[in-house]
Amino acid sequence: MTIGRFPNVPEPDELLAAMSAAGYEGTELGTPGFFGEGDVLRERLERHRLALTGGWCSFRFSEPEHWEEDLVELSHVLDLFEAGGGTAPIPVFGDGGSEARRANPGRGAEDRSLGLDGAGWRRWAEGVKRAEEAAAARGFTPALHPHTSTYVEAPWEIERALELTDLGLVADPGHLLVGGADPLEALSAWGDRVVYVHAKDARLDVVRSAIADRTDMLEAWRRGIFCELGGGDANLEYFFSELERIGYTGWVAVEQDRIPRPDEQLAEAVEAQIRNRRWLREKAGI
Repeated sequence: MTIGRFPNVPEPDELLAAMSAAGYEGTELGTPGFFGEGDVLRERLERHRLALTGGWCSFRFSEPEHWEEDLVELSHVLDLFEAGGGTAPIPVFGDGGSEARRANPGRGAEDRSLGLDGAGWRRWAEGVKRAEEAAAARGFTPALHPHTSTYVEAPWEIERALELTDLGLVADPGHLLVGGADPLEALSAWGDRVVYVHAKDARLDVVRSAIADRTDMLEAWRRGIFCELGGGDANLEYFFSELERIGYTGWVAVEQDRIPRPDEQLAEAVEAQIRNRRWLREKAGI
């Protein structure tokens, strides 16, 4: 949401160098092409000693008129995955949502009229099938990410999505909290489907104010709905204890969405992610 739109977004090598120096071992793809394409991408990741773990793949699953366009974009992302990490990176499937959902982050739990009806879910399932088949044909195993401002946000929507697909789940405590789910209850209910983890925290006071004010997604992000690990209400220490209990051994990708202020220096984001890495070592043992 920031590249090409907001000031003070770091250059690719600057960002990757900061990740590596902070002690991270991998990175997601980010905006397709931001880290380069083909050999440039591979060499850049190798130079900074970072594995490519996966990346966001937006797909308007319930809108057949957009499937062909989105399949082309998915193919491009898979090309980048192959260049940067073979078939190991996980395509993180995110529902494309709608203008109504983007205008109402966090309200899917209380207002089911914002969600899909029966016909919509049937289209959604067919769209997921098309995207999953395209990824599988290239040797990739995608996972579904319940995410703010999409049709897979609230607990009832996550339940329905898991009923309709065999996809593994991305467990993201920050987005689960925003969507109205308890992250610990989510692991208890859906832990056997978890194949990838986003470490993310969220502040419920900001969530509630965003819902009350009916802010759109961008404004919610700007208000700081997502915060440094341990600074919010996601009970992350218990969340990671539960992950260990269920035997999760995959990647944990730190995500702290930031919209840089016009006067913000990169050092602020760098220091925040150093603190996040330290939190994971000290509080989660990873």
